[in-house]
Amino acid sequence: MQQTALPPITLSASDHARLTNLALAHEDMPGVGDYLQDELTRANIAPDGALARDVVAMHSELEYRDDLTGVTRRVTLVYPGEQDVAAWKISVLTPVGAALIGLSAGQSIAWHDLKGEERRLTVTRVF
Repeated sequence: MQQTALPPITLSASDHARLTNLALAHEDMPGVGDYLQDELTRANIAPDGALARDVVAMHSELEYRDDLTGVTRRVTLVYPGEQDVAAWKISVLTPVGAALIGLSAGQSIAWHDLKGEERRLTVTRVF
């Protein structure tokens, strides 16, 4: 993925700090820990409480569209250990979760799934 194709993202200071520690602890997870670390490195950081309501943060409930299939999903972005596939709670340590963090409603991002295939998703709504 080329850096110029990536949309700007914003994280709260506390999410950024906690996610940085998480990414560093999982650097050895190919395609996930390092991808999250790359996203954190390029993120704009907002003071806690100043993040816009339409930005995907930790524990945000959001809707996104897989631009390849057209399928729309409503999920909650959570920390590892809180994930629950049946309840549509996805971990930030998954490729989709790492791609979603910090995006605003209307933004799209290209990312690579665990098979290495490029995918594209668009955040349609943050609740």
